[in-house]
Formats: sequence, structure tokens, C-alpha cells
Amino acid sequence: MRKKKRETPIRVVERVQTGVRIEKRLLKVLKALAEYHDLTVGDLLEGIVLHAFDGLCPFQGESLRRIRGLKRIYNLDLDASASHRLIEAGAEENQKGAARRR
Repeated sequence: MRKKKRETPIRVVERVQTGVRIEKRLLKVLKALAEYHDLTVGDLLEGIVLHAFDGLCPFQGESLRRIRGLKRIYNLDLDASASHRLIEAGAEENQKGAARRR
């Protein structure tokens, strides 16, 4: 027996435009996944964040398989262990140069 999706009311919200910097390959996977689900990247991110805030995984089964395939296509070798451990290309050299000038 298939579990029925809980009906939730439509909510009116105010959205804002934001300039968010994100790793290039990660964005490619997000865009492809949003296209696959016929969503905007913003809608996809809102769903991911709302699930995460509730301690839930936003994806299951076929979506997780699709994500693994997209990660291979876009050569995305990052996983959760990379979280908060990414730096901009060239940032390390800039930090070393600043330290020498001090």
C-alpha cells in the first residue's frame, strides 16, 4: 500500500533575490536536478533546506540515484565531509601573500 502524501495548505511567502556564491560543479548538479524535477533552483534549495531544518533527508530512491549519476557527469567529488572545508581557488596564495606583507 502506497503512503498518501499529507495535504498541506498553500503558503504565501515573500521571496528575496540573493547573491549566493556556490561551488561550480555543485551548482551544475543542482541545476540538472531542478530541471529533472521541473523546479527552479530556488524552489529546489528551499525544499532541501526545509527538509534539513526538520532533520529529514530531502531525497530518496530514484532521486538519490539520479544525484549520484549527475555527480559523475559533472565530476563532483565532494561529499558532506567537505562541508565548511572549501576555499576559493587562489585564496590560499592570497592568504600567504598577506601574511608575508605583515
